[in-house]
Amino acid sequence: MLHTPRSSSQKAIFTLAAVCLASLMFGLEISSVPVILPTLEAVLHGGFKDLQWIMNAYTIACTGVLMATGTLADRYGRKRVFLISLALFGITSLLCGLASSSSMLIAGRFLQGMAGGAMLICQVAVLSQHFPSGAARGKAFSAWGIVFGIGLGFGPIIGAAIVALSNWQWVFLVHAPLAVLSLALVIAGVVESRDTQQRKLDVAGIATLSLAVFGLAWGITQGAATGFGDSMVIASLAAALASCMLFVLVQRRSSEPMMDFSVFRIRRFSGALLGSAGMNFSFWPCMMYLPLYFSNGLGYASVGTGAALLAYTLPTLLVPPLGERLALRYRPDTVVPAGLFTIGLGFLLMYWGSSAAHASWLTMLPGCLLAGIGLGLTNTPVTNTTTGAVPPERAGMASSIDISARMISLSINIALMGFILLQGILSSLREQYPALADAAHLRHLALALTAGQVAAGLGVSAEMASMALAHGFGWVMLYGGLSAWGMALASWLVFGANRAAPEPALPV
Repeated sequence: MLHTPRSSSQKAIFTLAAVCLASLMFGLEISSVPVILPTLEAVLHGGFKDLQWIMNAYTIACTGVLMATGTLADRYGRKRVFLISLALFGITSLLCGLASSSSMLIAGRFLQGMAGGAMLICQVAVLSQHFPSGAARGKAFSAWGIVFGIGLGFGPIIGAAIVALSNWQWVFLVHAPLAVLSLALVIAGVVESRDTQQRKLDVAGIATLSLAVFGLAWGITQGAATGFGDSMVIASLAAALASCMLFVLVQRRSSEPMMDFSVFRIRRFSGALLGSAGMNFSFWPCMMYLPLYFSNGLGYASVGTGAALLAYTLPTLLVPPLGERLALRYRPDTVVPAGLFTIGLGFLLMYWGSSAAHASWLTMLPGCLLAGIGLGLTNTPVTNTTTGAVPPERAGMASSIDISARMISLSINIALMGFILLQGILSSLREQYPALADAAHLRHLALALTAGQVAAGLGVSAEMASMALAHGFGWVMLYGGLSAWGMALASWLVFGANRAAPEPALPV
């Protein structure tokens, strides 16, 4: 029987299916893991710092490979690198599911994050190659965004359901068969492509940027546990600052920099980038801490926590079409700051809900819904504006800068929110135990309460523990709200500054 070659339309369907399935996996891996953190605390006997690194190892690793993957895919073939990243994502997901300790899971998450970051960049590159223009391109990217949103929006309830019906390992193991299916679809549909003008791999830029992000995140996380007077914390923060300065120097002197700073002179690009970072100063890092609040602070089980988080994430799936229409009618320079302002208002409502006399999912519901609506209004206009504000030949780099800004701000704010949470709990404990002057013991109590340890076993009454947790989580929500408002103001000012002036021309 003769083999009939697939038509171009069939290959397009297989390509879109492969990219959408990969985006579903990436979205699920971000939003389904936070809801199982309370379970991981109990099963793997991890502390609060371990939980932060279970999330942060993934995001930092993603950031480190984003820029490199684009160059490697252009040089060695986008299909080939996509296949490798999918295979590695499946293998590293197996490693995460088979982990028997917090340290093993953190290491697995780091490797999984590297594969996930490479997979994400390849999705954009493959879609751009197979759907270069016209209505087909719009439909393809729309389908990709919708499926990615489904993964993000329904991840919490899916993760909670997996834990309730089976065990936590399957939150990671489920990606192995999905990766195999994606591999088959890529082989069937994606046509190999390369960039005829191959760029050099910016090893110095990648290394200095990764070190800066890792050093800052590690310093903040470790400083929350040991205090910022610790010599290792000081050394880490100093190394982060030095690496950041080196990164800027390397990029300015490189003939082919991975980040061309001239794009920041475009107001629409910079204003949208501030909106992109603003979402990760508030909404997404809080995805890690809300499950801990619902579980440790309010006493909900995993399914109840997942259901409560659905109100937080579901609007991010339903509202983006409205955000896109509003951006077309009122311009992104109005919609992006307004979306960030809405996120901030939602966080302040959550702050009010968490401080209510009888706090529950019901008192948190208005703020969760409003924050999700704000993110839905912001996300699509931000993505479209960052890529649309630069010349077409710079769209790939603009997209990479946008994704990097998201991952870097997410990594830093996961660490920063953890520090704020501990400081809020410490503040409450100092008020309740003024006679206890031992700062190390108070810090130990705060870390133990955050990690969900039973108050009675710590010599703390349940009422005082609940007050301390509510106080700490309230600080986190207040920080998220004020940060979103601050980024909204900065975005509005950058968008609106000298609006009538022409945009600067960029060198090609």
